[in-house]
Amino acid sequence: MPAKYSHVKKRPALGPKKKAANGSTSNTSNGNDHSKESQAQKKLAAHIERGITNSMMTAVSQLERAIARIFLIRFEQDIARLFSTHLYCVSLIHLPTFVMRCITVGGPGWIAYNADCEEIKDFFRSIVSMELRQSGERVATKSVLWSYTALRDFALSNNVPVCRKRGLHSLRLLPYYDALKTHLDVLDAMPHATFSKPPHLGALNEGLEALEEACELKYGEKSLLRSTPPPGWDQSWRLRVRLGYERVSQTLWRIAREFDVSGYGNVLREKLTTKWCDCGCSTDHLGEVCEKTVREDEENSGVRSGKQREWDGRGSGVHGWETEEEEDVWDIDLDFTGNESEEEVNPSSAEPEMTIAEIMEVRYLRAEKEKELGNTAFRRGDYDAAVQHYQAAHSVEPEMPHYQLNIAAAYLKLNNWIEAEAACTKALGQHRSIKGYFRRAKARRMLGQTDEAIKDIRAALRIQPGSQEALEELLSLIPHEPSDGLSASSLAASSSGATSPHRPPSNHDRLQLPKYKAFKPLPFPRTKEDDKKLKIVPIPILFEVPEYVSGDPSAMWKSMKAKKMKNMSTKTETFVYPSWEKYTVKQVGG
Repeated sequence: MPAKYSHVKKRPALGPKKKAANGSTSNTSNGNDHSKESQAQKKLAAHIERGITNSMMTAVSQLERAIARIFLIRFEQDIARLFSTHLYCVSLIHLPTFVMRCITVGGPGWIAYNADCEEIKDFFRSIVSMELRQSGERVATKSVLWSYTALRDFALSNNVPVCRKRGLHSLRLLPYYDALKTHLDVLDAMPHATFSKPPHLGALNEGLEALEEACELKYGEKSLLRSTPPPGWDQSWRLRVRLGYERVSQTLWRIAREFDVSGYGNVLREKLTTKWCDCGCSTDHLGEVCEKTVREDEENSGVRSGKQREWDGRGSGVHGWETEEEEDVWDIDLDFTGNESEEEVNPSSAEPEMTIAEIMEVRYLRAEKEKELGNTAFRRGDYDAAVQHYQAAHSVEPEMPHYQLNIAAAYLKLNNWIEAEAACTKALGQHRSIKGYFRRAKARRMLGQTDEAIKDIRAALRIQPGSQEALEELLSLIPHEPSDGLSASSLAASSSGATSPHRPPSNHDRLQLPKYKAFKPLPFPRTKEDDKKLKIVPIPILFEVPEYVSGDPSAMWKSMKAKKMKNMSTKTETFVYPSWEKYTVKQVGG
């Protein structure tokens, strides 16, 4: 036996012993017992090993879920903070122009008295919905980078090695799961992320000054265009314009709070909740995306120890409000089209690649075409075809809630109450709209869920207190005595703040109508000009759309991703794309 194996003893052979020289035989039962015992030990060892493996996988799964949940909560906070900053910029830059266009048609006090009208709110809803559709994609890249950086710094501060190529592997964080779980508990305990004015940004003085200067040049005493001010533009026009600007800014924030950040960024959410959980390498996947970017940042700004950075970190919603790197994300075009291989891209092409904004415009155009086909089918009574077209539109634009409302309307016509309720619930997860609550209330009423239907109607009335349709639905759901003298018109007047001589105040309390927080009374009288009906009309835009095979989305995306565009035929399309720039204000009627 070789020297290095000399310490190993041979195991005795198992089984019945051979006959001895004297002819006697050994007891074979001992051999059988030893064989059974050995087999039992092997089974026990395998069971223990399997138990250890299962235990290990459970721990890894818990770690992966915690990491994914941290990324998801921070992503929601990033959307809320960055989009809030964007809305502040809208209030500062675009709202003065909006006010100017409205008061040019309606007079200096029109906005002050009509800042909360449904025409303005619907206009704001359409644009906010359009921009939030982009926010999930625009914020996702930065948010993942910030969260990965914070996680990476946490690892480095605990002397956890990070691979230069593949980044941080989650298994190396397993000994620090308790610390990660504690941080997750802190994030979970925070209030749900919503849109609100950033606390470090000041008042809208610059926007107001620009608005007053424009009004002065056009209608004031120093106007070069008019010798005398037009009717209504007396000495009090500054106060009227100022209060109108303040109120319409408040209306914008009210509308923004109707939207839920949890309904956006569906692509990243799907990865966080499916592909990056229970695989044992979620942060390894992230490292492939982020590690190169992080190291480039370190080369440019210098390496900082992980302990020098807050673990709440950039992008968590707790710190970093004044970090310009976070707030400029809305002004840059990020590439979300995917990483094409060198074989797919011709670097010699001189034609430019489509920007993310252009790609999203084309995608929206295609979804709207599907919606129009669905509307046509809906009008002719083919509700099954309408559902198919609306679902196709939603598959193209999953972050536009109104397609789900279209699906719900078609399902209500088909008496498919369960699917209608599900579609409304999905839409309300993005935008708490009166249509969503009202249509879900109808579905729940037919399903026998009267109490839930009443809750939905009341939620709808919080958004639009004067909705006659919602009030009538509420009256039909809540029984009342004929002597009460209740009517939808009297309830509408009461819920909007007006008094009705035909209805005692106790009826409002008995029906538990939601109280709407109205604006304070204005310090100047209402004029005939303030009662004008104005309509805000988006201006259609022309867009060069690449040709693609009808009904083949993959062909469209391949054509849009291609950098070589000169061999691709295009056609000009006209469509309405809600924005803060392309719209006009008109007076309705005389």
